[in-house]
Amino acid sequence: MPVAQVVAVHASPTHGFSKQAQPAVRLQLGLGVAGDAHAGTTVQHRSRVARNPSQPNLRQVHLLQVELFDMLAERGFVVRPGDLGENLTTRGIDLLALPAGTRLRLGAAAEVELTGLRNPCVQIDRFQRGLRAAVLDRDAAGALIRKAGVMAVVTAEGEIRPGDAVALVLPALPHRSLEPV
Repeated sequence: MPVAQVVAVHASPTHGFSKQAQPAVRLQLGLGVAGDAHAGTTVQHRSRVARNPSQPNLRQVHLLQVELFDMLAERGFVVRPGDLGENLTTRGIDLLALPAGTRLRLGAAAEVELTGLRNPCVQIDRFQRGLRAAVLDRDAAGALIRKAGVMAVVTAEGEIRPGDAVALVLPALPHRSLEPV
């Protein structure tokens, strides 16, 4: 079985949609990715700041599995790591299937705790027409499935590079499904 790993790391000092590849990123405890526009103890996403700027930032780090890009390619989309604004692109771990509170150990020291799902917004369609619908699906019962990645908070500082291993620590039972944050 392949080891789960970090494929790429990204950051952007400005509030744009895509993020630029970096040779490494540093996670800062309780803040997020150093130098990234979305780092902070309170919400940094502009739409959320407009509603309530004092909300805690449950979206410090955005993670997305590279396997999504393969699925999107089959549907005619060209999406590369960083294009959807994620900070960390992973391989070999189904992020969307993990319960809330799962901790991911990244590299030698860094750790994040999953807080919820990214809710794909209209910006995805501005990036590529029809992409928002492609990252949404329905299960057998008709419930919406969001595939645009997961959000997390930093629980241990450290530097992360492409090729670093990803290990998971599941929370105590009962597990709660990830919900949009």
